[in-house]
Amino acid sequence: MKLTDDTQYIRGMYLNRERISSYDSFPLDLPVIKHLQELAFHPNVTYFIGENGMGKSTLLEGIAISYGFNPEGGTLNFNFSNYDSHSDLDQYLRLKKGAFKPEDHFFFRAETFYNVATNIEELDKEAFGPKIIDSYGGKSLHEQSHGESFFAAFVERFQGNGLYILDEPEAALSPLRQMSMLARINELVDQGSQFIISTHSPILMAYPEAKILQITESGINEAALEQTDHYLLMKQFFEDKDRLLHHLFQ
Repeated sequence: MKLTDDTQYIRGMYLNRERISSYDSFPLDLPVIKHLQELAFHPNVTYFIGENGMGKSTLLEGIAISYGFNPEGGTLNFNFSNYDSHSDLDQYLRLKKGAFKPEDHFFFRAETFYNVATNIEELDKEAFGPKIIDSYGGKSLHEQSHGESFFAAFVERFQGNGLYILDEPEAALSPLRQMSMLARINELVDQGSQFIISTHSPILMAYPEAKILQITESGINEAALEQTDHYLLMKQFFEDKDRLLHHLFQ
């Protein structure tokens, strides 16, 4: 059953400005943080979108760490670090949690999923019980392409009744796989899951009734898919490709 405003796992977030003495250093100097007011999340799917450098991944990372996830991803049980590169934004964010807790949970980061896969293999070498990789389909994630290993997590590992925070999950997925992922998101939403996703993909943004939060230099604004820069640019490109290429190549 789909989550509602009364049953969602994370209702929203806000910035605890009382703890901030200066906005002069990263990540507090990002426009998205300087302009950040209280945000409400959709009970099913919320997207953060924006150009590179706007801070959407930093914001998503802060949300995930504030909830208790490992900065490099995985479930709440993962605790490893290959390179300590995360910001301290989580120290200033406050999540508004719902009354219900998810039965499953996963923080997916495209850029560090390789590290998650490595950690799984290391843990399985030491374990005497069921292997962790079995919940990802049983095949080593390192023996699959990036796209296949990403999709194995979405299809095999995600179980429903879960909180899933995804940072650019489309990074290694073909357009067809992105459409398949939309179908998987819908299955999991119907099974009581909540998604918070950072993405550049207009295909993923097309999920019906999702909340799309567009990050710009002036802050965050909610937008319909057809109003987003991503959608408008791709629409313009394919409707008048030759003219756009002519201007690009001048």
